[in-house]
Amino acid sequence: MPVSNQQLAAFADTHAWRIPFDTSPRHLAGPGDARHVTHGLAAAGWRRTSEPFSPTLVLTDPDQRYNLHFDPQSAASSWWQLQATSTDTEPGWYASFGELVPAEILASVTDILIAPKPAEERDPLRTLHSANWTTDTANTAHSPDGACHLEHHVVDGHGTSWSIEVCEPGHSTPWGRHLWRAHFGSRTPVHLVGAFVAALADTAPLQRGMHDRTAHYSTVQQPSQLTPQQVVAAHASRLDVIRAQARAARRQQQTPTTAQAPVTSPAARPTARRRS
Repeated sequence: MPVSNQQLAAFADTHAWRIPFDTSPRHLAGPGDARHVTHGLAAAGWRRTSEPFSPTLVLTDPDQRYNLHFDPQSAASSWWQLQATSTDTEPGWYASFGELVPAEILASVTDILIAPKPAEERDPLRTLHSANWTTDTANTAHSPDGACHLEHHVVDGHGTSWSIEVCEPGHSTPWGRHLWRAHFGSRTPVHLVGAFVAALADTAPLQRGMHDRTAHYSTVQQPSQLTPQQVVAAHASRLDVIRAQARAARRQQQTPTTAQAPVTSPAARPTARRRS
């Protein structure tokens, strides 16, 4: 399911009339455009495997190990479910994300999932500490505004899980009204959690339209220096990078399927056709 020119044009039409506003902090920026997630996966070769006219969207990777479910009618607090089935060498895992999780932050997880695995995995708590989050224990961290909280749970014999919750500040309690949650189940690769946390803690604002939904009224919005055309161009450039990564990964996975027969003379050897 590659991203078609028509789909890219629809994305451009959506954003062409929206004057972008720099919106921060990121955890209060609201959901944004879900095509940051779906277009990225489509560019990597994922296909829709759900019924075309269903409000539920299911995208599945070419190897059919990973799938992403989006259900805007879900009675649960999570609208997005990312799942991996187990293999002979790797365990299965899952992650879930609430309605108001910014699409750009969720896309940081799906982008790194389809990219080559990094050589080093950075501790998510260390990332937050470097971003001036409060890490009051070995297992918790809190954003500078006190609205976003992370908890690291050690599950005996089953790895670790991570929970992120955004709550409305105030109400005479450390954690007020719930806004959104994200959860990474045990056995989820740490570099996926690290990507989410790094995107969450990034102080660079996200771009939203003036009337786009945010997670809370305290969100700060300022006119952006980016033009609508630059927002669209950045989206297209990201998709180009993902396509290139997907092609490179497929080339690495390809192996010869037949052994070459001995050639007795140069005339018997077929001319190799160069691939573009």
